[in-house]
Amino acid sequence: MQNQPSSPPKPVTDVWQPDLVALPRLTFARRAFRIFFRGLAKLVTFFTMRPIVSGLENFPKRGPALIVINHLGDADVVLVGASIPTTIDGMGKIELIDEWVGPILRAYGVIWVHRGRPDRRALRAALDALAQGRMVGLAPEGRQSVTGGLEDGNEGAAFLAMKSGAPIVPIAMTGTENENTYGHLKRWKRARVTLTVGKPFLLREQADRQAMLREGTRQIMESLANLLPESYRGNYKPNSESG
Repeated sequence: MQNQPSSPPKPVTDVWQPDLVALPRLTFARRAFRIFFRGLAKLVTFFTMRPIVSGLENFPKRGPALIVINHLGDADVVLVGASIPTTIDGMGKIELIDEWVGPILRAYGVIWVHRGRPDRRALRAALDALAQGRMVGLAPEGRQSVTGGLEDGNEGAAFLAMKSGAPIVPIAMTGTENENTYGHLKRWKRARVTLTVGKPFLLREQADRQAMLREGTRQIMESLANLLPESYRGNYKPNSESG
């Protein structure tokens, strides 16, 4: 964590399955499963982690809202699901649909994303969710961090915030790296983790659309960096290239 190595290129999805990308319908069964999942997340968190959660008073009581998180490991989704006071629509890489978590995510309802490719259907689904007053969650880095700190943010989150006008709610976590959480599990111990919810904010408008996307991405990533200890800020430390 002390010396941040340079990040390899961001991943590009090998598969292309646009027919699977859509806004999940909030059927009775799906609403019930989401409540069940939230309860399960609380149970898993209790037995596997020692969380310190702060800033929940900043979490909005209703949507629309764009929830942005830093992405350190597999435990991120579980910790967020256990900590925030409601369920949200998550955006996830489409490769997960064929992994063991695929059936769980399909039951929950996820907006699938083809990473590194122009996925207009995913963006449209997220915009539709926000237009309906729903909350959409995503990781602007586009993958689990390979350096242990914040990597460069992609512009998708800024685009969604700019087009929808929805407030952005940053949620920053520490301790959820796979080596920490799984390492503690192997020793039958709970990992110490933190989750901090920052204050919602809106992107500052600019006449130049591309400049607004770049500036908006910087704002989003710095809002996460400001909630993290310096060792987790990665490319968004003061005087860093991206910061």
